Order: sequence, then C-alpha cells, then structure tokens
Amino acid sequence: MSSTYTISTGQRAFPQLIRRAEDGELAVVTRHDKAVAYVISAERMDALLETVELLANPVFVGALKRTRSAKKPKLLPVDAIPD
Repeated sequence: MSSTYTISTGQRAFPQLIRRAEDGELAVVTRHDKAVAYVISAERMDALLETVELLANPVFVGALKRTRSAKKPKLLPVDAIPD
C-alpha cells in the first residue's frame, strides 16, 4: 500500500511518514503531481538492493533460469551462490 504526499504536506507529516515506512508502507512524495521521491523502510530498501545485486550476478541468473526450467528443481540457500 502507498500514500502520496506533496512536498509541503510531506514536510509537515515527516514523523508520520517515517512511522508508516517502518510499518511497511510506501510514501510517494510529489512535486507538481510528479513523483520525485519515495520514503521506504531501510529493511525494504535492503531487500530491493539485494534483489538488484542478485539479478546482476550472471551465475545467479543462470542458476535461476535452470531452476525455472527444471522439472524437479534443486533448491539451495542464497548464500550458496558464489560472488
């Protein structure tokens, strides 16, 4: 779920934006009806960055493709993926 705030309303509601982010909610900050920033929790941002890093790893992407195409995939923990 997300909420939208203009810059001025976001400034006034900043503590509320942070609490909502900590609860998993996304806040979109707009200027002239255009999104210019997002307020998300550090936990959610960490998860997004981890996903981006994994998808940038050709070994991981190859393993993911093989797993998706296998009839009976062999699942391993994420830390088994080489750097």
